[in-house]
Parts: sequence; C-alpha cells; structure tokens
Amino acid sequence: MYEFTIIVPVYNEEENLERVETELLAYTKIALRKTAILFVNDGSKDNSQSLIEAICQRNDAFNYINFKENRGLSAAIKAGFDTIETELTGYIDSDLQTAPEDFNLLLKEIGPYDLVTGVRANRKDSFVKNMSSTIANGIRRAFTHDGMDDTGCPLKVIKTEYAKKIPMFKGLHRFLPAMILLQNGKVLQVPVQHFPRVAGTAKFGVWNRLLGPLMDCFAYLWMKKKYINYEIATKG
Repeated sequence: MYEFTIIVPVYNEEENLERVETELLAYTKIALRKTAILFVNDGSKDNSQSLIEAICQRNDAFNYINFKENRGLSAAIKAGFDTIETELTGYIDSDLQTAPEDFNLLLKEIGPYDLVTGVRANRKDSFVKNMSSTIANGIRRAFTHDGMDDTGCPLKVIKTEYAKKIPMFKGLHRFLPAMILLQNGKVLQVPVQHFPRVAGTAKFGVWNRLLGPLMDCFAYLWMKKKYINYEIATKG
C-alpha cells in the first residue's frame, strides 16, 4: 500500500509532537510517493508515548515502536530499518528543524542513487553548534572519504534494501552515506531548508558533536576493515 516510510525517532519531545503530526500529515498529501510514518519512541520519560499512541489512533498512515528503555538515536534508526517494508525509507528528527516537504527534493533524485541526504543551507543554530558540527564533519570526511558535507542533517531517503544491510552501532547514524558506499552504492547530497528549534531541548552537546564522533570514526574504520560485501553471480 505504501512506497515510502518516514522514521521519526522521539526522545522526550512532548512539546513538539502535535506539530509533528500536523506537518507530517500535510506532507503525506503532497508526497511524491505514498507515505507512511513510523515513530520510534526511544524510552521517553515524558508524555511522548501517550501522545504518539493518540496520533497513531487517529491517523491510518502513522504507526509506532516503543522502546522499553532509552537506547540512543542509532538504535532508534536501526529499529526503524528493521521494521519497515516499503521500497524506500526516510528519516527526520522530531524537532522539525528540517521541513518534511523537502523530502520531495530528495525523492526526485533517488532513482539512480541508493541514498540521498539533505545538506542544511543557512543553518539556524548557535555559533558553537555550527562550528562543532563543521569540525566534526571535517574529521569524519578525513576518515571516510564519503564526500558528504553534512551527514548530521536529519533528512535522508534510502533504498530500504541498502538500509537493512547496515550493521548499526552506537553513533553510526553519522556514517550512513559511508555505509552505503561500503555496499558499493551511490550517494548524493541536496540542499534543504533549516529552521531554529521552537520547542523542547536539544539532545546533543559539544561532547556528542566532537569527541563522540571522533571515537566513532575509529569504530567505522574497524567496521570497514571487517565488513563483508559480496554479489552472487549465479545460482544452481
């Protein structure tokens, strides 16, 4: 029935969820592919789960997974990849600092590519946040050679067959383009809109954007060395 599923990780975002419902519901009416929404509640300690259940009850295209405890963003994305059955999967943060309608910009390009990621143009974040993200992206590019300028952009479209083959570990959400390249896939980046956070609080600080990603780069190098990739030529 659906062709495209948008994964929405949620952790203590009760102040944003009604707006998430409104904007994603509006997007499903203009989407280039018939679209479903999958909330992944990452062990929220506020009222997020009850709001998610109410949203899903009144909207057929909305479903959810509820974690028993907080496991982190990479785990939430991985659970989404494991669950979806549509040809394409997307990802957007529940703070809505990126616009759901920009998924159409990515969907227009996905044909020959296996992952299309947004690049946040004219970012509306603080100087410290922007600078730490710029440094972290530079470090990551030096390790992965993925050519991506903004892998932290929470707006992506991936062919599901590739997404399901990604062996996720904590922090790997920053390396999705690199992991597609390890599968000999093709990636593209497209400029998208960016907005200030209007409700809730950010979940990442300087540690998460600088020192954490640096450590994750070494984990990625280990993964790259050990990664198994093959294509079957014939079967009998």
